[in-house]
Amino acid sequence: MAVDLSGPLRGEFSRTKEGYEKAVLAGDARTASKQATKCARLLQLLANNVPHDSKLYTEKAKTWEERAKDIDEGHLVEPDHTHTEESRKTSSLEFGEYIEGLVSTSEVTWEDIGGLEEAKALLQETVVISAMKKPEAIKPWRGVLLYGPPGTGKTLLASAAAGSLKATFFNVAADSVLSKDYGESSRLIAALYEVAMEKAPSIVFIDEFDALALSRGKDLDEATRQTLSTLLSQLDGFKNKKSDRLVLTLAATNSPWDIDGAALSRFSRRVYVRLPDANAAGTIIRANTKGLDVSGVDIASVAQDCQKGLFSGRDIANLSQQAIWNMIRDQNKDLPRLSTLSVQELATKALKTRSLAKPDFDSAFEKIKVALSPQDLARYAKWSEGFGA
Repeated sequence: MAVDLSGPLRGEFSRTKEGYEKAVLAGDARTASKQATKCARLLQLLANNVPHDSKLYTEKAKTWEERAKDIDEGHLVEPDHTHTEESRKTSSLEFGEYIEGLVSTSEVTWEDIGGLEEAKALLQETVVISAMKKPEAIKPWRGVLLYGPPGTGKTLLASAAAGSLKATFFNVAADSVLSKDYGESSRLIAALYEVAMEKAPSIVFIDEFDALALSRGKDLDEATRQTLSTLLSQLDGFKNKKSDRLVLTLAATNSPWDIDGAALSRFSRRVYVRLPDANAAGTIIRANTKGLDVSGVDIASVAQDCQKGLFSGRDIANLSQQAIWNMIRDQNKDLPRLSTLSVQELATKALKTRSLAKPDFDSAFEKIKVALSPQDLARYAKWSEGFGA
């Protein structure tokens, strides 16, 4: 099986280019020439390793070869004087290296998700159709918007989609691609989709999508407008490309009403990730207390209280953990004293446990505060009525 070396090669290129720039600033022509030659060699290796962009990397390699030749002929120019089109293109490699840091694989499966049956079914349908052979008239969604209250499992759904496809998973928080430097965010987004295409099948998950795609009717600076335009262009490009490479964009937001209309139109499938009902809440409690005796707890009753209290999946997980900690503190009153022991000494001792009981959860309910209000929930329902798909 072929080994993908693009990530390490990009990293080595970035370090070599930095060494080249330092040598130029120091007036060390010999070292600068050696580093430029190495840059050319690394770019040629990238051309061989990434067939999709072979031509681009080969052209860049030739430019670096010419730069090394110029240095050998006595033309050593400081980096500040070399803002050519080539140098701007080369910077995309560094962005690509940064994007490589967002790449992961997901081990999450659909079975790992408690509840969310409607959202799961809609997303499963989308993923399956996207990957299958189909008539040309059947055009799968390449963009899916997951919206709903915070903590309802949107990231978990995206992870399960990637895990089921054995796809490369790009977990992108909005602040990881937003930059104060003009134009840099746009280049990061372009690099994101370039790497996603290289590593297809890929799922690009953009969390807090509204931060990237705020309505253009709001007071936005020019850099943010440019970033949004680049994002829309990338989404359009992947919809229109006749390619067998699967790149599916999943975007998540807690504030769907803040998303730009043009951006919203790129996500024809919009999945409302709701608060868990009583059955789902019970499943989440059992998953978070696995391995402990809960026979003394009326899980159904606790779950109903969670539903009435507008608990999200994250809130229920926190509630379960708080109940467990209540039990631990009750059974291990000497924990502060044990903090004086070494790790080796602590490893010889066992934590005392007992069956979880109703008072553990009663106390937990007093400590876990839910931020969502009935008015907030009504707003989600109203938006879903008008714009859900």
